[in-house]
Amino acid sequence: MDCKGKYVPFDPIKLDDRRWPSNVITKAPVWCSVDLRDGNQALVEPMNLQEKLIFFKMLCDVGFKEIEVGFPSASLTEYKILRAIIDDGLIPDDVTIQVLVQAREHLIRRTFEAIDGAKNVILHFYNSTSALQRKVVFQKDMQGITDIAVEAARLVYSLGEEKRKTGTNIRYEYSPESFSGTECGFAVDICSEVMQELHASPENKVILNLPSTVQLSTPNCFADQVEYFCRNLPDRENAVISVHPHNDRGTGIADAELAMMAGAERVEGTMFGNGERTGNVDIVTLALNMYTQGVDPMLDLSHITRLREIYEHCTKMQVPERQPYAGDLVFTAFSGSHQDAINKGINYMRSHKSGVWQVPYLPIDPMDIGRSYEPIIRINSQSGKGGAAFIMQQNFGYILPKAMHPQLGAVVKAEADKLGTELSASDIYSIFMKEFVNKTNPFSLGRHNLTDSGSDGASVSVFSGTVFNGSMDIPINGEGNGPIDAFFNALGHLGVSGYEFISYNEHAIGAGSHAKAVSYIELKAPDKKHYFGVGIHSNINIASIMGVISAIDRAVESNTVYVGK
Repeated sequence: MDCKGKYVPFDPIKLDDRRWPSNVITKAPVWCSVDLRDGNQALVEPMNLQEKLIFFKMLCDVGFKEIEVGFPSASLTEYKILRAIIDDGLIPDDVTIQVLVQAREHLIRRTFEAIDGAKNVILHFYNSTSALQRKVVFQKDMQGITDIAVEAARLVYSLGEEKRKTGTNIRYEYSPESFSGTECGFAVDICSEVMQELHASPENKVILNLPSTVQLSTPNCFADQVEYFCRNLPDRENAVISVHPHNDRGTGIADAELAMMAGAERVEGTMFGNGERTGNVDIVTLALNMYTQGVDPMLDLSHITRLREIYEHCTKMQVPERQPYAGDLVFTAFSGSHQDAINKGINYMRSHKSGVWQVPYLPIDPMDIGRSYEPIIRINSQSGKGGAAFIMQQNFGYILPKAMHPQLGAVVKAEADKLGTELSASDIYSIFMKEFVNKTNPFSLGRHNLTDSGSDGASVSVFSGTVFNGSMDIPINGEGNGPIDAFFNALGHLGVSGYEFISYNEHAIGAGSHAKAVSYIELKAPDKKHYFGVGIHSNINIASIMGVISAIDRAVESNTVYVGK
């Protein structure tokens, strides 16, 4: 592909003493949702009245205090939807609706008609100022474009002051559309003249919205533009600097974050990033990025799955599986090393009773946004030794000894390789039971009895019973200094020998009268390899014996171990 001569690279402004790289975001901006206007106009099927009302209520519940509800002069549908929100009293007293209009007289007058009766309104007007649009679309010089903005501001102020007399609290917002492609000096000049026409003051601040209508540069260049604008705007104290990033280059979030570091106090965007072309800035991601840094985003995103469901229902759009924070797979680890690190992080927090989130690979606690720990670890052929053990603990309560993790991981990985697909938690449970618990070849426990006897203060355990060898019950008896030792000695009479007891772990499964004990037995077999077996029974001694049989059966199954008579 040859792009030389066809595309002109972005020309960064000269800002040698930039300050924004040293700044840190310490508080949330003023948020303005444009889902019902900018987001809605980008839908294949725009929202109907009922869907817009559902979405509007969700935005209010989340905590948005400024919501752009539409472009009422653009169509009768938009006009009617705005009127329904106002006439039906659906706007909370602490929420300001925002309406958008081009800098054209008849559209501005129509827009003022549409907001009649609203309590709090931001009248947002705009005209495009970029060098490209001046040349290609409007064929006007800078003065011609400035005249359009100034005449519109003069009319907006006049009509706005009349509206104030009717009880409407009205504020003004101006956007030099395509700010990202506008010469910074010109953007400052046109906004300064608009501010004068709107009689801006510290008590009556004008919102100056700087749209990255089309991303043209890396985020640092956009931050330079914003900082230049903030530092050179006359009467800066009379303005609220807002940004409206789009996502053409895939860096809308970065544009917004660096713009805030450069002086922006307000951000316009959409839930989950819906919008024209590649979308608007994703407010959910932007807000939760702040949250992970200990900054309260002043939005309630604690039930993100429910918010996503409403969004998808109303917009007919889908949140991608890898969408930050909200996607199906963002709290999921397939890689074995990731699974192990997550498991260790969670266990570390539990053991240290730490209130600080310290889990590798997870920058946020999923529970803070209504997600669950359960799907964090998912198992496929790429998974490691710790993932399956984590599933067994989190989903079923089995706390496997660490030395057992590789053995379970190996059989689970082999099954995943065989199937060529992801394994569910129930799949892993079935593999665990089949491989470590329900072993019956060559031996299974039949009739059994354990007693304690002894004299002179020495306790002796006695096992008597049978083992089934696949065709018949074989009586065995043995004594030892404990139940496991007694059973080992009983097996010796069958010629099963050469096994060395290595480790024993046990815990309860369930609670109350229905609780069972689970015993993890590690044996070294005659082939010098280690084998784990698991026994589950209401009696911990019987559970241990069943674990011994399971470990021996697994050793025999390897086809390298002598099984005796």
